Amino acid sequence: MLPKGWETKKLRDLIDRADAGVSVNGEDQPARPGEFGVLKISSVTSGIFRPEENKVIRAEELQRASVHPEADRILVSRSNTESLVGASAYVAEDLPQLFLPDKLWQLQPHAEHPTHMRWLSYWLAANSTRSTLSKLATGTSGSMKNIGKDQLLSLSVPVPPLAEQSRIAQILFTWDQAIATLEQLVEASMQQRLLLSQQILTGKVCLANFPTTGRKQKTPYGDLPVEWAYRRIGEVAAEVSKKQGDGEPHPVLSCTKHKGLVDSLAYFNKQVFSADTSTYKVVPRGCFVYATNHIDEGSIGYQNLYDFGLVSPMYTVFRADDDVDDAYLFALLKTEHYRQIFASATNASVDRRGSLRWKDFRNLKIPLPPKDEQRAIANVLARASEEVDLLQAQLDLLREEKSALMSQLLTGKRRVKLPEVEAEELA
Repeated sequence: MLPKGWETKKLRDLIDRADAGVSVNGEDQPARPGEFGVLKISSVTSGIFRPEENKVIRAEELQRASVHPEADRILVSRSNTESLVGASAYVAEDLPQLFLPDKLWQLQPHAEHPTHMRWLSYWLAANSTRSTLSKLATGTSGSMKNIGKDQLLSLSVPVPPLAEQSRIAQILFTWDQAIATLEQLVEASMQQRLLLSQQILTGKVCLANFPTTGRKQKTPYGDLPVEWAYRRIGEVAAEVSKKQGDGEPHPVLSCTKHKGLVDSLAYFNKQVFSADTSTYKVVPRGCFVYATNHIDEGSIGYQNLYDFGLVSPMYTVFRADDDVDDAYLFALLKTEHYRQIFASATNASVDRRGSLRWKDFRNLKIPLPPKDEQRAIANVLARASEEVDLLQAQLDLLREEKSALMSQLLTGKRRVKLPEVEAEELA
């Protein structure tokens, strides 16, 4: 039941039309100043309009482009994966140098029936609306789904009076600004951590308790302090290759690019591994695991979840010896520099499947300070990561709270306070 003064309308009653762009050929780079670009679907998938997500239009295609993003309009994705189809974003300013593709609609406001477009953009972005659009989407493709224009325009919208629309939009926009500020803090903290790791993992900056002579040794990794060793991984680590067989069952783990090792069932919410795990490898706590065929993507993890876990035979497992601090080695191997080393080694491998097996992986070299310095470096990086994690947790909480507030404000379950004059006009 809607609050007094609210009414249910179709989306077609709130907007004049939905304009689509044209599919034009573009280069795989964004438009620079003075160039024209066509928006990518990713410009709206986050729910915030990102005009930098575009492709520069080829000169011979420019005359075919037709629809510009305009101020106070809403862009809606009509085609994407099931979870992203129907994604939308509010456009705050005219962008005449950009054009819409055929997979984006631009909702035009109705001149005779005023609607607060930013409020409407929040309603379209609400979880309940997105869920409805996902269910309405059709398509035989396993990945791409499509929404028809009539399906979109037939959505039922609970509509408050215009003054209340404006106040709801103002409140939620304030939350968006707070979220954007925290996003910037997270990004800055991540960049500080990255810079810190680049400095101390290469010996360019030494920790206060570990003074050096300042003399350097030249290595393919860069100039390192002469006090540091530069050794092959195989000299300080050994492969672990015990198979599960008929042994005691253990949790199955998967290795992800960003989170490292995760419990497969908990992470994917379904079983993505084989029912028969007899050929799986046993991973004791304290071992490293990498995806033999995908390490060039940075898929490497450290097993500190369980006393024993299992991984697919497609993974390589190894353990470092006592000369190495595990946290230091893991931080080193997760750097972008080593991801590039893995990619180069994978491309150079004689294995036609593009994998990096232990026999080649073990020949890669790593910088090794004395172990107490390794441990100190790992501790500094861990503290930097904790700061990032704390800010990210605050950001996640803020997003959850905004989502909950949206569901209440946009359905009238929670009312906004209006100035007295406006409230009297609505009474």
